[in-house]
Amino acid sequence: MPRNSTSAFYEENAETYANRARSLPKQQLDAFLTRLAPGGAILELGCGGGQDSAYMLSQGFDVTPTDGSAELARQAEVLIGRPVKVMLFQELDADSAFDGVWAHASLLHVSRAELPDVFARIRRALKTGGLLHASFKAGKVEGHDGFGRYYNYPSREWLSELLTKDGWRNLAIEESDGGGYDGKPTRWLTISAER
Repeated sequence: MPRNSTSAFYEENAETYANRARSLPKQQLDAFLTRLAPGGAILELGCGGGQDSAYMLSQGFDVTPTDGSAELARQAEVLIGRPVKVMLFQELDADSAFDGVWAHASLLHVSRAELPDVFARIRRALKTGGLLHASFKAGKVEGHDGFGRYYNYPSREWLSELLTKDGWRNLAIEESDGGGYDGKPTRWLTISAER
């Protein structure tokens, strides 16, 4: 991970962040998994503490967990008992390898300028008909939170236009209220799309 305030936060707070009290996004996970063939290959981008990967593995899926932070990857390995690949989103270089990509609250740290390339890499990594799940903190302009972490804060319209232009099919964007690590009320955008 390049040395910036976002990566510095995750490297320096990995244990606390990985072991925080966090509700599994079970409803979203189950909705995602029911659309995949049993045992399908899933790439998790930004696995954090590994809780989502652990759940998907427990449901019989073939999961490849990744994170941009070496320290967070180590924390996740302890939880899930398997290697976690340390990789930035911009380094994804797979071709038609996965049935699904799970990127829950992770792509929100990609700069707006780099997001089209990252989405193109994800699309290429998916098999035809493969499914993407991604979630973002909604907003109008990019910025940083109180911990110094960068967020792209997209609007629903901005994301919809970007993904439609890039050829994603069956795009759905849901909006919901929730929270985040900073404890502040958050408007979330959750994307479901197919290659």
